[in-house]
Amino acid sequence: MKKNPNKAMSLSIIPGLGQYYNGQKLKAGIFLGAFVIFVIEMIFFGGAALKGLFTLGTVPMRDHSMFLMVKGTLQLLISVIFIMFYVLNLRDGRKVAQEINAGHEVPISFKEMYHSLGTNSFPYLLTMPAYLLMIFTIILPVLVTLFMAFTNYDFDHIPPAQLIDWVGLLNFKNMFFLSTYRATFGAVFSWTLIWTFCATTLQIVLGIFTAVVAHQDFIKFKRVFGIIFLLPWAVPAFVTILSFSNIFNDSAGAINVQVIPFLNKFFFMHLPQINWMTDPLWTKVALIMIQGWLGFPYIYVLVTGILQSISDDLYEAATIDGATALQKFKNITLPAIFSVAAPTFVTQYTFNFNNFSIIYLFNNGGPGDVGGGAGNSDILISWIYKLTTNSTPQYGLASAVTMIISVIVIGVSLLVFKKTNAFKMEG
Repeated sequence: MKKNPNKAMSLSIIPGLGQYYNGQKLKAGIFLGAFVIFVIEMIFFGGAALKGLFTLGTVPMRDHSMFLMVKGTLQLLISVIFIMFYVLNLRDGRKVAQEINAGHEVPISFKEMYHSLGTNSFPYLLTMPAYLLMIFTIILPVLVTLFMAFTNYDFDHIPPAQLIDWVGLLNFKNMFFLSTYRATFGAVFSWTLIWTFCATTLQIVLGIFTAVVAHQDFIKFKRVFGIIFLLPWAVPAFVTILSFSNIFNDSAGAINVQVIPFLNKFFFMHLPQINWMTDPLWTKVALIMIQGWLGFPYIYVLVTGILQSISDDLYEAATIDGATALQKFKNITLPAIFSVAAPTFVTQYTFNFNNFSIIYLFNNGGPGDVGGGAGNSDILISWIYKLTTNSTPQYGLASAVTMIISVIVIGVSLLVFKKTNAFKMEG
């Protein structure tokens, strides 16, 4: 029998009726059951959860604002999933009616639907659990953090003793217009950009340099050099950072006590002792050098694999044409490296933008401070940590800073990935 697609879609306003009209009774029962379950859930839990997300509680000690926010956010996600299901239900009613009119086979019985699930819908069955897990383990915490940025969650508003209130863009306004936090954010943000660019560029340059040098034919004992270059990668990073913290100690560190006197004595230099841990400038220099040393082995391994895939015929042709070693590197080696490794290099920049461990372990973000609870060598991520762990925590402001970090990292990554065609590798 011919079916009316518009009627099927209209009946699907109540999920399942359109499927029943199309003769798919089992699917109709599943869709109607899902609809009934959502309605019951909204009556007994969902409505109160969404109201709690809107009010964040009305009575201190009885209502816990953070619990209400988490429950409300969870209910918001469930509602979004149901809306997607509802739209799918409307489209399904219309599409199946059109397929019936076109003479296509439509699964009706349980056996036919089971066979259809095992063939046409099998990829969706495999990926659906992963998507659901991603929604509740990634998107839910991100949304809660996002919502916290628009509240007054701080030392004076810690539930359940005090309730949290929505304050709109006040945290962002304070960050950019309140003198204390504006100066702190400017200092920390500018150093974060300098740190990210200098430290990451240094480790990439070192990694490419060591890989290119070790790849040359005249280099002997390449395996030995390979093992040596991998040593910084083999040792746990936090152990290395703590060791460097002792090595750069102003009074008893190996740099000031042994290395500098040795250079002055045997190479007739006149280097003074450097205040690595108490001078902000030299602390930042030390951090950049340490990260360059820690990060270059990964780039070395990556670039070594790329160099082995470059055909020797290209270099031979360049030699015949009279190209110098620098010209070969510039026109053959470097383009080959960046064509493959550019997305990975971008991830190194984004990693160092949020590289908390080296900043915190080396000198706890010090020395001194720039106001707002941030030290002279703190980057945005370590400032967030201090905002949430000091004696007067500012959770709302920390969430606002987190949002800014996320926007910067995601925006820059997507822009660079688009420019480098990182998402079109299969094409």
